[in-house]
Amino acid sequence: MTQANPESKLTTRQKALDINLDQYCYGTIVEIGAGQEVASQFFRAGAAAGTVAKTMSAYDMQFSDQIYGKVGRYVSRERLDQMLAHEYALVCNRLDTSRGNETTFFTYAATVAAKSYGKDNFCHGHIGIRFQHEPRAAYSDIVIHARMHDSGAEDQAWALGVLGVNIIYGAFRLNNDPRKFIQHLLDDLTSEKIEVDFIEFSGAAFKQVENRLMNLQLIRSWCTRAVVFDAKGCSQVPANLLRKSPIMVIRGSFRPPTKVHADMFEAGVDAFGKLKAIDENAVISLAEITMAELDRQTHSSDADFLARVDLLNSQGHSVLISDYFRFFSLRHWLRNYTHEPLGITLSVLDFNHLFDPAFYEGLEGGILEAMGKLFPDNTHVFVYPSKINGKLVTLDNVQVEPSQKYLLKYLVDNKLLLDCPALNKEHLHVSAHTTYEMIASGEPGWESNVHSDIAALIKERGYFNGSKPASSS
Repeated sequence: MTQANPESKLTTRQKALDINLDQYCYGTIVEIGAGQEVASQFFRAGAAAGTVAKTMSAYDMQFSDQIYGKVGRYVSRERLDQMLAHEYALVCNRLDTSRGNETTFFTYAATVAAKSYGKDNFCHGHIGIRFQHEPRAAYSDIVIHARMHDSGAEDQAWALGVLGVNIIYGAFRLNNDPRKFIQHLLDDLTSEKIEVDFIEFSGAAFKQVENRLMNLQLIRSWCTRAVVFDAKGCSQVPANLLRKSPIMVIRGSFRPPTKVHADMFEAGVDAFGKLKAIDENAVISLAEITMAELDRQTHSSDADFLARVDLLNSQGHSVLISDYFRFFSLRHWLRNYTHEPLGITLSVLDFNHLFDPAFYEGLEGGILEAMGKLFPDNTHVFVYPSKINGKLVTLDNVQVEPSQKYLLKYLVDNKLLLDCPALNKEHLHVSAHTTYEMIASGEPGWESNVHSDIAALIKERGYFNGSKPASSS
């Protein structure tokens, strides 16, 4: 099996024909929910008999259950896994003896909720491929979750067909470079048509792949604008983690997570729960790191990113990486998944990100439009205090431009912007940036700025300081 030049960009038909003409690639394509658009791409390209052993769509639930087994939800990772396991076993069991020495078998499967007639339903799908990267190799999997944004079922089906070709082509031609696979995932598409917000590589061909970095690559490749990791560090489909829950987002650098960050989590969730009269245990709290934050740091690296996620996970926090620097865009994204109350906690040090008109250039209504989009429905921002040059700065005394003071007063009076009382005033002087610089340079004393288990992990794993253990005091 040949590896294509990853820099070349083929059309969808060229990719399908390239696979059709490859004597090694042979398998099945099963699609539920949006026609047989992937299979049809290979048939229209010509020579599909060299690639497609079987196509199938089992739309009726009873038919589907008889083939794959019962399942709680039909458009789910569980159903996709059933489809991949069943169909891949069939193709291998039936064809391995006759052609296993010279064939890389595959199964492509998709279970999709496309646009329903007369309904405004959530359009998404779980899609994957199980394949051999060389004859008789153990199988490998690539699994994604996609959201379809076209308003019509026909357009959605076409986009899914193109995406499916990109997945099959990439599995065979780019499996040695998963980042390139992701970069070409939306060839002939845009994220305005279809968005991939989760990806997972596993199996023999991907033993060295770090899936958290691959999900970060989805943002860098414009496949999506946000990805999430649960408290165990596993990449998650956003809808699975956030669906129908009250959500509190704490934005920060978390480089490293300091005592102030810990206080912000506790105080923010507590204030949010009391304001909305909701059980704090029901609140999904997310530590958000923006791509702007990651990219502005010249020394930031994959290891730096993973260190932040690991340290936040060690404290039981789920992590959101987003390209939504404007808070109203973040709110809009969260509203895709829940109608429950939303809260955002930010440090008063970052208050300029909320009130600086420069951040809203390009909006016809400027800062007024931004605030209108941020606070339309059950959304609140909590401002955590800090000490600046020894002075306590809170929402009550933070400085804004004279022209904005009545806007600030309006938001405060209507309890849209709320003061978040300091949990531990003795921590307010702590700076994540200063702490990072101390760790990186080997300066002692940084341990007092973070909790003891955070300090222990930083030292044990050499986080933020190359391969050398961090210095102790």
